[in-house]
Amino acid sequence: MRAETLALAEGLSDADATAQSMADASPAKWHLGHTSWFFEALVLEPGHPGYRLFDDRFAYLFNSYYDSVGPRQPRPQRGLLTRPPLADVIAYRHHVDAGLADLMSQGGADEDLLSIIELGLHHEQQHQELLLTDILHLFAQNPLKPAYRPAEPLATGGGAPDLRWIAFDGGILPVGADRDGGDFAFDCETPRHDALVQPFRLASRPVTNGEWMAFMADGGYADPLLWLSDGWATVQAEGWVAPSYWEDRDGDWWTMTLKGPQPVDADAPVTHVSLYEADAFARWAGKRLPTEFEWETAAGSLPVSGNFAGSGRLRPAPAQNDDGLQQMFGDVWEWTASAYAPYPGFAATDGAGGEYNGKFMSGQNVLRGGSCATPDGHVRATYRNFFYPHQRWQFTGLRLAEDG
Repeated sequence: MRAETLALAEGLSDADATAQSMADASPAKWHLGHTSWFFEALVLEPGHPGYRLFDDRFAYLFNSYYDSVGPRQPRPQRGLLTRPPLADVIAYRHHVDAGLADLMSQGGADEDLLSIIELGLHHEQQHQELLLTDILHLFAQNPLKPAYRPAEPLATGGGAPDLRWIAFDGGILPVGADRDGGDFAFDCETPRHDALVQPFRLASRPVTNGEWMAFMADGGYADPLLWLSDGWATVQAEGWVAPSYWEDRDGDWWTMTLKGPQPVDADAPVTHVSLYEADAFARWAGKRLPTEFEWETAAGSLPVSGNFAGSGRLRPAPAQNDDGLQQMFGDVWEWTASAYAPYPGFAATDGAGGEYNGKFMSGQNVLRGGSCATPDGHVRATYRNFFYPHQRWQFTGLRLAEDG
């Protein structure tokens, strides 16, 4: 897992890894340092008496939001960390890895530390995805539009899967992760509990770029009746007329990808849209967004397979379950209508790990499914991603629903 993060950063210059394109994004160098600091601060310092800090100043540089651990560099100013250089941050990673290996070889990790190590590995997978999406945003701001990986044209054509509507009966249904089953889940996915789900129908696939173009051509970005109030204010303030990264080139739409600029594939799932945009499209289409429990109920019988990572492709071979659902995992994170809130009976864990998810349960919406940048094995039907309604630099799209 740790080696994969370094592989994703391969080929980045010190400047590439240092720059910060906006407050929501972090430099690649910071991701590399933070995911090492996590293990140093939460595993090695408390659990390995023989461990020696690589540099005691790094705790301030690479702490993210753990107030109980100590102060930190303000998030919008992470791009000011021109020092330490990238080579020193990579050396820091190797130092932490050696400390972890030493701890494990001595049998010094008790059950509590092993639990934190497991959390740290899944935390690192989250940052692998963020590293990619943050590089994409950074490179999109550069007039040269550099490619993160070789810029051969993406495969297009073949047509989107036919859109069908899949009916589900609903009922009082179990949702959430069962940690007693032995599989990992973040705290926000628990506890497993019963939820009332009314009968509903779910679209068999995500909304495509071609369908989004029809929304645009019909004046979707100019009709205030389609938008939530905050969404309409955001459209006006930001001048949105298309998904993020789209550019009109002489009447043809192009988009920035991890392989550089590419023509928009009309058959691929639309991505880089905010909750506000997803909600407006659903209203324009005469449909709605699914709730997170509708989504989870529908996805429960679908085999999970990932595409990891960094290719930027959005058209894997469609996975299909017995109900006919396609592309539920590994194309785009799908916005739901559900607020990110605690499940009944949720309780944060003790210690710094208790700051992991619970403190963010306000003002954000849940997304489900995983994207083309999500690491293989990191997605599951119960996974709850969450972002603010205006954010769209992630690979975020939508799937329509309607009442049954």
